[in-house]
Amino acid sequence: MRRLFPVTDQTVPENPNEAGVAPEDREWSLDELAEAYAYPEPGPGEPAPWLRANMVSTLDGAAQHDGRSQPISNATDMRIFGTLRGLADVVLVGAETVRQEGYRPARARAEFAERREAAGQGPAPAIAIVSASLDLDFSLPLFTSPLVPTLVLTGAAAAPDRIATAEKAGARVVIAGDGMGVEPARAVRALAELGHTRLLTEGGPRLLGQLVAAGVLDELCLTVSPLLTAGDAQRIAGGPSVAVPHRFTLVSLLEEGGFLYGRYGRA
Repeated sequence: MRRLFPVTDQTVPENPNEAGVAPEDREWSLDELAEAYAYPEPGPGEPAPWLRANMVSTLDGAAQHDGRSQPISNATDMRIFGTLRGLADVVLVGAETVRQEGYRPARARAEFAERREAAGQGPAPAIAIVSASLDLDFSLPLFTSPLVPTLVLTGAAAAPDRIATAEKAGARVVIAGDGMGVEPARAVRALAELGHTRLLTEGGPRLLGQLVAAGVLDELCLTVSPLLTAGDAQRIAGGPSVAVPHRFTLVSLLEEGGFLYGRYGRA
């Protein structure tokens, strides 16, 4: 990682050396990234859930190329991706993203084992899939061989036979809505009730749009890729617009090779 611009009072230092940033050209360690992206320390009483999103976008706003995010990512983005997973209790993801991106179970990583144990976490985050229809391939490793049982969030009106199929496959079904779909605020509460308070969503755009519209997103980790793709690819968040735009503030900014890795918190 080349530069870290810590942000104070919503400003980025003009000269990173004046902010105590070492100028050497080196890759940041996973421990340093984990410190840079640490979840807020819980306050007194029951820990409150904190939901962060991790997304990537091109300069012209595309969240995907040919239907996948990998072509607009890079190695450092994937290191941050792995770090955010290494810090999370659960990864919340939409069913379509599971299908398009070929999701697999989160794996235990030795680099985060001590940190996770100290935080009272299991060896790896659970994957929590948001799906109204439960139209999922339950023969995939995500269900047949996860280190931590996969969660499926759905509505109370979901088809009973699909719920039974999911549970038979080893998934834990969590009801987080009164109708067919999932209500974002209720999903966050349900995960917190299961002990998952360090929440991470990786989209896709439709799910992120729902979380934004519901006002439950606390933080956005956004990689801006120095690419132009044109076309009609989705933005990082889709769906109806909110009545009043939600304001976020820049917490930190990392740069390498023209890629920008921003961390934004709710204002």
